[in-house]
Amino acid sequence: MRAETSLPQHDAAPDEIVRIGDSMTRMRVMMGRRVIGKMAIARAAPGLDLSQLDILHVVRRIETEGGEATVGAIAEAIRLDPSRGSRIVADLVSLNLLRRQACQNDGRRSILRLTNKGEELLEEIRAVKHSIVEQATGDWPEAERLAFARSFSRFMDGIERLHLFAEKDDG
Repeated sequence: MRAETSLPQHDAAPDEIVRIGDSMTRMRVMMGRRVIGKMAIARAAPGLDLSQLDILHVVRRIETEGGEATVGAIAEAIRLDPSRGSRIVADLVSLNLLRRQACQNDGRRSILRLTNKGEELLEEIRAVKHSIVEQATGDWPEAERLAFARSFSRFMDGIERLHLFAEKDDG
């Protein structure tokens, strides 16, 4: 006797749901290829790689949230082997994009901070990314851009809620 699946049976999805799903697949492929990040690096910081950029963003986020950006915290945040994270951090320090600072609670630990040069680079990368989005939507009427911005933000809020709900059920 064959076990029945617990997956619900659905009628055919409405056309707009199919289009959204297809667009999400295309977006996932583009994001997986890191197209926007690569374009931003090519314009603002040739020679930098995506892992280095990721670490700079993580350091900024940890600083903004009031945490301590250690190599371990960075490696955990981006699921990176700590020894690889340490090598990338050393490269970023030598490029004067990050600086090490002794931890006040434990002198054996180093806290990483963005340098002015690192902050300026992240701002430049952000401006390039905004320019890319602006170019991609450049022929859209302003009302459509505004509607898309609001709708996409609401959509992502909904996806995050579903994700948090699913995580809560798994835990």
